[in-house]
Amino acid sequence: MAAFPAVLQSEWTKVRSVRSTVWTLVVTFLVVVAMGFAISLVTKLNYQQFTEHKPGPFDATNTSLAGISLGELAIIVFGVLAIGNEYASGMIRVSLAAVPQRGVLMGAKTAVLGGLALVASLVTVFVAFFLGQAALGRYSTSLGEPHVLRAVFGAACYLTLLCLFSVGVTMMLRNQVLALGILIPFFFLVSPILSIVPKVENVVRYFPDRAGQAALQVYPTSDYPYGPWTGLLICAAWTAAALIGGYLVLKKRDA
Repeated sequence: MAAFPAVLQSEWTKVRSVRSTVWTLVVTFLVVVAMGFAISLVTKLNYQQFTEHKPGPFDATNTSLAGISLGELAIIVFGVLAIGNEYASGMIRVSLAAVPQRGVLMGAKTAVLGGLALVASLVTVFVAFFLGQAALGRYSTSLGEPHVLRAVFGAACYLTLLCLFSVGVTMMLRNQVLALGILIPFFFLVSPILSIVPKVENVVRYFPDRAGQAALQVYPTSDYPYGPWTGLLICAAWTAAALIGGYLVLKKRDA
Protein backbone atom coordinates (compact mmCIF):
# COMPACT_ATOMS: atom_id res chain seq x y z
CA MET A 1 0.00 0.00 0.00
CA ALA A 2 1.37 3.39 -1.03
CA ALA A 3 1.93 5.81 1.84
CA PHE A 4 -0.17 8.95 1.56
CA PRO A 5 2.76 11.39 2.09
CA ALA A 6 4.65 9.69 -0.74
CA VAL A 7 1.63 9.98 -3.02
CA LEU A 8 1.32 13.65 -2.10
CA GLN A 9 4.96 14.20 -3.05
CA SER A 10 4.39 12.41 -6.34
CA GLU A 11 1.35 14.56 -7.20
CA TRP A 12 3.24 17.71 -6.29
CA THR A 13 6.07 16.69 -8.62
CA LYS A 14 3.59 16.11 -11.45
CA VAL A 15 2.09 19.57 -11.09
CA ARG A 16 5.48 21.29 -10.96
CA SER A 17 6.77 19.43 -14.01
CA VAL A 18 3.97 20.55 -16.35
CA ARG A 19 4.55 24.16 -17.39
CA SER A 20 1.04 24.71 -18.71
CA THR A 21 -0.52 24.14 -15.28
CA VAL A 22 1.92 26.49 -13.56
CA TRP A 23 1.38 29.22 -16.14
CA THR A 24 -2.39 29.09 -15.72
CA LEU A 25 -1.94 30.14 -12.09
CA VAL A 26 0.35 32.97 -13.19
CA VAL A 27 -2.28 34.07 -15.70
CA THR A 28 -4.95 33.94 -12.98
CA PHE A 29 -2.86 36.30 -10.86
CA LEU A 30 -2.13 38.71 -13.70
CA VAL A 31 -5.69 38.84 -14.99
CA VAL A 32 -7.35 39.35 -11.60
CA VAL A 33 -4.85 41.94 -10.41
CA ALA A 34 -4.58 43.92 -13.66
CA MET A 35 -8.31 43.94 -14.36
CA GLY A 36 -9.17 44.83 -10.77
CA PHE A 37 -6.68 47.71 -10.77
CA ALA A 38 -7.92 49.04 -14.12
CA ILE A 39 -11.59 48.91 -13.13
CA SER A 40 -10.83 50.53 -9.78
CA LEU A 41 -8.94 53.35 -11.48
CA VAL A 42 -11.70 53.93 -14.04
CA THR A 43 -14.28 53.89 -11.24
CA LYS A 44 -12.35 56.54 -9.32
CA LEU A 45 -12.16 58.79 -12.40
CA ASN A 46 -15.86 58.34 -13.17
CA TYR A 47 -17.22 57.81 -9.68
CA GLN A 48 -20.34 59.97 -9.97
CA GLN A 49 -21.44 58.44 -13.27
CA PHE A 50 -20.87 54.89 -12.03
CA THR A 51 -22.65 55.25 -8.70
CA GLU A 52 -25.49 57.76 -9.16
CA HIS A 53 -28.00 55.16 -10.38
CA LYS A 54 -26.83 52.25 -8.24
CA PRO A 55 -28.87 51.39 -5.13
CA GLY A 56 -27.05 50.87 -1.85
CA PRO A 57 -23.54 51.89 -0.76
CA PHE A 58 -20.53 51.70 -3.04
CA ASP A 59 -18.71 48.36 -2.68
CA ALA A 60 -15.02 49.22 -2.97
CA THR A 61 -13.97 45.65 -2.16
CA ASN A 62 -16.03 44.08 -4.92
CA THR A 63 -14.73 46.70 -7.36
CA SER A 64 -11.10 45.80 -6.67
CA LEU A 65 -11.95 42.11 -7.10
CA ALA A 66 -13.82 42.61 -10.39
CA GLY A 67 -11.06 40.76 -12.25
CA ILE A 68 -12.25 37.49 -10.73
CA SER A 69 -15.03 37.39 -13.33
CA LEU A 70 -12.34 36.75 -15.95
CA GLY A 71 -9.76 35.10 -13.70
CA GLU A 72 -12.23 32.26 -13.20
CA LEU A 73 -11.37 31.08 -16.68
CA ALA A 74 -7.69 30.57 -15.88
CA ILE A 75 -8.32 28.75 -12.58
CA ILE A 76 -10.81 26.45 -14.31
CA VAL A 77 -8.25 25.69 -17.02
CA PHE A 78 -5.69 24.95 -14.30
CA GLY A 79 -7.97 22.35 -12.70
CA VAL A 80 -8.78 20.75 -16.04
CA LEU A 81 -5.20 20.60 -17.31
CA ALA A 82 -3.82 19.26 -14.03
CA ILE A 83 -6.02 16.18 -14.44
CA GLY A 84 -6.57 16.08 -18.19
CA ASN A 85 -2.88 16.08 -19.09
CA GLU A 86 -2.44 12.84 -17.19
CA TYR A 87 -5.20 11.15 -19.17
CA ALA A 88 -4.08 12.63 -22.48
CA SER A 89 -0.49 11.45 -22.02
CA GLY A 90 -1.42 8.02 -20.64
CA MET A 91 0.40 8.73 -17.37
CA ILE A 92 -2.76 7.83 -15.47
CA ARG A 93 -1.92 4.17 -16.12
CA VAL A 94 1.43 4.61 -14.40
CA SER A 95 -0.24 6.43 -11.51
CA LEU A 96 -2.80 3.67 -11.00
CA ALA A 97 -0.12 0.99 -11.20
CA ALA A 98 1.95 2.79 -8.57
CA VAL A 99 -1.07 3.65 -6.38
CA PRO A 100 -3.81 1.06 -6.85
CA GLN A 101 -5.73 2.48 -3.88
CA ARG A 102 -7.88 4.89 -5.87
CA GLY A 103 -9.18 6.72 -2.85
CA VAL A 104 -5.61 7.53 -1.80
CA LEU A 105 -4.77 8.72 -5.31
CA MET A 106 -7.89 10.86 -5.56
CA GLY A 107 -7.31 12.28 -2.09
CA ALA A 108 -3.71 13.21 -2.89
CA LYS A 109 -4.67 14.89 -6.16
CA THR A 110 -7.43 16.87 -4.45
CA ALA A 111 -5.17 17.91 -1.57
CA VAL A 112 -2.29 19.07 -3.78
CA LEU A 113 -4.40 20.88 -6.37
CA GLY A 114 -6.72 22.38 -3.77
CA GLY A 115 -3.84 23.53 -1.60
CA LEU A 116 -1.97 25.04 -4.52
CA ALA A 117 -5.11 26.77 -5.80
CA LEU A 118 -5.86 28.17 -2.34
CA VAL A 119 -2.36 29.60 -1.85
CA ALA A 120 -2.35 31.12 -5.34
CA SER A 121 -5.86 32.50 -4.85
CA LEU A 122 -5.02 34.08 -1.49
CA VAL A 123 -1.98 35.84 -2.93
CA THR A 124 -3.99 36.93 -5.96
CA VAL A 125 -7.01 38.37 -4.17
CA PHE A 126 -5.04 40.20 -1.48
CA VAL A 127 -2.72 41.81 -4.04
CA ALA A 128 -5.74 42.72 -6.16
CA PHE A 129 -7.49 44.19 -3.13
CA PHE A 130 -4.60 46.39 -2.00
CA LEU A 131 -3.75 47.63 -5.48
CA GLY A 132 -7.43 48.23 -6.20
CA GLN A 133 -7.87 50.27 -3.04
CA ALA A 134 -4.80 52.31 -3.92
CA ALA A 135 -6.35 53.04 -7.31
CA LEU A 136 -9.68 54.03 -5.74
CA GLY A 137 -8.03 56.68 -3.60
CA ARG A 138 -10.54 58.49 -1.38
CA TYR A 139 -13.26 56.02 -2.32
CA SER A 140 -11.29 53.07 -0.95
CA THR A 141 -11.91 50.88 2.08
CA SER A 142 -9.70 48.77 4.36
CA LEU A 143 -9.56 45.25 5.74
CA GLY A 144 -10.62 46.59 9.12
CA GLU A 145 -14.04 47.66 7.85
CA PRO A 146 -16.99 45.31 8.54
CA HIS A 147 -17.18 42.27 6.25
CA VAL A 148 -14.27 43.36 4.03
CA LEU A 149 -11.81 40.69 5.18
CA ARG A 150 -14.56 38.08 4.89
CA ALA A 151 -15.23 39.14 1.28
CA VAL A 152 -11.55 39.00 0.30
CA PHE A 153 -11.03 35.63 1.97
CA GLY A 154 -14.31 34.40 0.47
CA ALA A 155 -13.04 35.34 -2.99
CA ALA A 156 -10.00 33.07 -2.50
CA CYS A 157 -12.22 30.23 -1.31
CA TYR A 158 -14.49 30.72 -4.30
CA LEU A 159 -11.62 30.44 -6.79
CA THR A 160 -10.33 27.35 -5.00
CA LEU A 161 -13.75 25.69 -5.12
CA LEU A 162 -14.03 26.41 -8.84
CA CYS A 163 -10.66 24.74 -9.38
CA LEU A 164 -11.71 21.62 -7.45
CA PHE A 165 -15.08 21.55 -9.21
CA SER A 166 -13.17 21.48 -12.50
CA VAL A 167 -10.97 18.69 -11.17
CA GLY A 168 -14.02 16.58 -10.32
CA VAL A 169 -15.68 17.17 -13.69
CA THR A 170 -12.48 16.29 -15.56
CA MET A 171 -12.09 13.11 -13.51
CA MET A 172 -15.62 12.12 -14.53
CA LEU A 173 -15.12 12.90 -18.23
CA ARG A 174 -11.47 11.74 -18.41
CA ASN A 175 -10.91 14.11 -21.31
CA GLN A 176 -9.57 17.66 -21.00
CA VAL A 177 -10.98 18.88 -24.32
CA LEU A 178 -14.45 17.65 -23.44
CA ALA A 179 -14.19 19.10 -19.92
CA LEU A 180 -13.16 22.52 -21.22
CA GLY A 181 -15.86 22.31 -23.89
CA ILE A 182 -18.47 21.91 -21.15
CA LEU A 183 -17.14 24.06 -18.31
CA ILE A 184 -16.16 27.21 -20.20
CA PRO A 185 -19.47 27.60 -22.08
CA PHE A 186 -21.38 26.78 -18.90
CA PHE A 187 -19.68 29.41 -16.74
CA PHE A 188 -19.24 32.10 -19.39
CA LEU A 189 -22.30 31.67 -21.60
CA VAL A 190 -25.04 29.48 -20.17
CA SER A 191 -24.99 30.77 -16.58
CA PRO A 192 -24.79 34.52 -17.46
CA ILE A 193 -27.50 34.24 -20.13
CA LEU A 194 -29.89 32.23 -17.98
CA SER A 195 -29.37 34.64 -15.08
CA ILE A 196 -31.27 37.33 -16.99
CA VAL A 197 -34.14 35.08 -18.09
CA PRO A 198 -37.07 35.84 -15.73
CA LYS A 199 -38.49 32.32 -15.45
CA VAL A 200 -35.22 30.62 -14.60
CA GLU A 201 -33.16 33.31 -12.86
CA ASN A 202 -34.19 32.05 -9.41
CA VAL A 203 -32.80 28.61 -10.27
CA VAL A 204 -29.58 30.03 -11.71
CA ARG A 205 -28.86 31.70 -8.38
CA TYR A 206 -28.06 28.22 -7.06
CA PHE A 207 -25.53 27.40 -9.79
CA PRO A 208 -21.98 27.04 -8.38
CA ASP A 209 -20.62 30.26 -9.90
CA ARG A 210 -23.58 32.44 -8.98
CA ALA A 211 -23.75 31.08 -5.44
CA GLY A 212 -20.00 31.39 -4.88
CA GLN A 213 -19.92 34.99 -6.05
CA ALA A 214 -22.18 35.94 -3.15
CA ALA A 215 -19.11 35.59 -0.93
CA LEU A 216 -17.50 38.57 -2.69
CA GLN A 217 -20.25 40.98 -1.65
CA VAL A 218 -19.62 43.26 1.33
CA TYR A 219 -23.17 44.61 1.30
CA PRO A 220 -26.22 42.35 0.78
CA THR A 221 -28.03 42.76 -2.54
CA SER A 222 -31.33 41.56 -3.96
CA ASP A 223 -29.40 39.36 -6.41
CA TYR A 224 -28.95 36.71 -3.73
CA PRO A 225 -31.72 35.24 -1.54
CA TYR A 226 -29.03 33.97 0.86
CA GLY A 227 -25.98 35.27 2.69
CA PRO A 228 -22.33 35.07 1.59
CA TRP A 229 -21.44 32.03 3.69
CA THR A 230 -24.53 30.17 2.49
CA GLY A 231 -23.56 30.96 -1.08
CA LEU A 232 -20.09 29.59 -0.47
CA LEU A 233 -21.60 26.43 1.05
CA ILE A 234 -23.78 25.95 -2.02
CA CYS A 235 -20.69 26.25 -4.21
CA ALA A 236 -18.88 23.79 -1.91
CA ALA A 237 -21.77 21.32 -2.26
CA TRP A 238 -21.45 21.42 -6.05
CA THR A 239 -17.71 20.89 -5.71
CA ALA A 240 -18.16 17.94 -3.35
CA ALA A 241 -20.65 16.35 -5.74
CA ALA A 242 -18.21 16.74 -8.66
CA LEU A 243 -15.32 15.25 -6.67
CA ILE A 244 -17.43 12.32 -5.49
CA GLY A 245 -18.52 11.71 -9.07
CA GLY A 246 -14.89 11.84 -10.18
CA TYR A 247 -13.89 9.34 -7.50
CA LEU A 248 -16.68 6.94 -8.46
CA VAL A 249 -15.62 6.99 -12.10
CA LEU A 250 -11.97 6.52 -11.13
CA LYS A 251 -12.94 3.60 -8.89
CA LYS A 252 -15.15 1.79 -11.38
CA ARG A 253 -13.35 2.36 -14.67
CA ASP A 254 -9.89 1.43 -15.84
CA ALA A 255 -7.52 3.99 -17.27
